Amino acid sequence: MTSKLRLFIKLIDTFIEWTGKTASWLVLGLVLLICYDVAMRYLFQQGSVALQELEWHLFALIFLLGSAYTLKHDEHVRVDIIYQSRFMSDKKRALVNIFGAIFLLLPFCILILTSSWPFVENAFYYNEGSPDPGGLPYRFLLKGSLLLAFGLLILQALADLARNILTLSKNIEVK
Repeated sequence: MTSKLRLFIKLIDTFIEWTGKTASWLVLGLVLLICYDVAMRYLFQQGSVALQELEWHLFALIFLLGSAYTLKHDEHVRVDIIYQSRFMSDKKRALVNIFGAIFLLLPFCILILTSSWPFVENAFYYNEGSPDPGGLPYRFLLKGSLLLAFGLLILQALADLARNILTLSKNIEVK
């Protein structure tokens, strides 16, 4: 059972690592796009609604795709005064993480998925695009990334949950 759990953790971690690296490349694309947009606006007086919308679309994708990657690397915001103190053993940290995943993170992700589903479904149904003249079509794809992002966050939460269960059961840390 332990080997299956470790394989489960490894598969999810590998996939989330890949999505995080993809999101990091989007940062470079966003910076280049902003530089181009600013140069066109201020040097050549050529503005573009589509470029500006693409900038915030990329920013949203970076944030959404990067959330599971950030959780994987334990970089989410947390009050570390108690969690990182010398009074917290690895088992106590694992218990805090299990509690947080089961009672906070997973219910929140499920709430977002269930409440955003009609919003995304409606956007797909109507083939939603930008309401602005010259804006980008296919806005429904960006809205659909909400479901992807919170699905990835659930996957990473499950991997972390399994990792913490292993830490509790064997008193070993699983990387």
